[in-house]
Amino acid sequence: AIILVHWLLTVWGCMNHMLPLSYAWGNFSVLALGIWAIVQRDSLDAITMFLTGLLLTVLTDIIHISIFYPSHDFLSDAKRFSIGMAIFSLLLKPVSCYLVYRMYRERGGE
Repeated sequence: AIILVHWLLTVWGCMNHMLPLSYAWGNFSVLALGIWAIVQRDSLDAITMFLTGLLLTVLTDIIHISIFYPSHDFLSDAKRFSIGMAIFSLLLKPVSCYLVYRMYRERGGE
C-alpha cells in the first residue's frame, strides 16, 4: 500500500512538468527499491535501502518543491493540483518511514 500510494502521488506530482526530472527519477527509483524489499522478504539490505531512500527523498523533495514552486501569476488549477500532490506525498513520507522502520525491525534489524 505504501508503494502504491507514493507511486500515484508521484505520478500526479509530475503531471505538469513543473518539477524537474530529478524529482521523478529520485522518487521512482526509491519505489523500485520498495518493490525489491517486497519481493525479497528475508533481505535486510533491501528494506534498509528502501528506508534510507525514503529518508533521502524527504530532503530532496523539500528542496525540489521550494526551488521550483511557481509564482502566483503562473499557477493554474492543474499546477495547483500537481504541486499539492507532491506536497501531500512529502507529508506522507514520515508516516511511510515509520511503517518501513517497523518492517525493518520485524526482519531482525536493530
